[in-house]
Amino acid sequence: MYHVAYFFDQLINGITLGATYGLIAIGYTMVYGIIGMINFAHGEIFMIGSFISLVVFLILGLAGGIFLPLAIFLVLVATMVFTAAYGWTLERVAYRQLRGSPRLAALITAIGMSIFLQNYVQLLQGARNKPLPPQITGSIKVIETTNQAGQAYVVSLSYLQMMIIVLTVVLMIVFTYLITRTALGRAQRACEQDRGMAALLGIDVDRTISLTFVIGASLAAVAGLIFMLRYGATDFFVGFLTGIKAFTAAVLGGIGSLPGAMLGGLLIGLIEVLFAGYFNLEYKDVATFSILVLVLIFRPTGLLGKPDIEKV
Repeated sequence: MYHVAYFFDQLINGITLGATYGLIAIGYTMVYGIIGMINFAHGEIFMIGSFISLVVFLILGLAGGIFLPLAIFLVLVATMVFTAAYGWTLERVAYRQLRGSPRLAALITAIGMSIFLQNYVQLLQGARNKPLPPQITGSIKVIETTNQAGQAYVVSLSYLQMMIIVLTVVLMIVFTYLITRTALGRAQRACEQDRGMAALLGIDVDRTISLTFVIGASLAAVAGLIFMLRYGATDFFVGFLTGIKAFTAAVLGGIGSLPGAMLGGLLIGLIEVLFAGYFNLEYKDVATFSILVLVLIFRPTGLLGKPDIEKV
């Protein structure tokens, strides 16, 4: 019974971690699906989102006396709005002029913007970790058992974990509706198929691509808020490794596939947590990137991805 309880505990942790990776991975796969480039600065957008959520929490804390659910809602909205502005600016300043250029130029620009945003935040906020006191406490006991030494072992589902799971599910429902049922979603799918033909049909391609960056940045902002609430600290470099793992999730699920991005995020979160729980914590990143290597070797299109059709 103890082993079942321990596995269930790690499963909960893996799902909540995977939700963070999945929200970031959607940004990678959306941008790749429309303009065919990997936005390696997307991890830094996530990092900026975590800093913005920290700043808003501190401002609300100075105001004092705000109902916690209302405070979290205000932080969520403010973080999404300001982080989306960074995403829009990134596309407008760094990427729009390079759409007709070779992919290598866009790739180098994305890496350059990643380094620029890291140093920008470091100069603005400093290099030290920025802590945030726990905001959501409490949990519900799910399983109680004893380990091999006779000590009690309790599996709990915290209110924060429940909030993360519910928020992720709600966002995925809204996002799916946006892509499949709205004019913006149809425009995005048209641009993904053929930007030139979409423009001839009257679709504002520039606006559609900008809104794609805005949506991806908004989802990364939610991931930044979740990260801040879960770990209680952030720094200017946190977006690099998290962004690479989210990119791994996008590749695992199938780059260009939105359901695949979330599936890949959940799988990467589960692999990382289960490897740390059952084998060695220090080598959990090795396990994650080994999965990336294996996927690229044996299934380059990912789990739900489709091979590109070369137009001639």
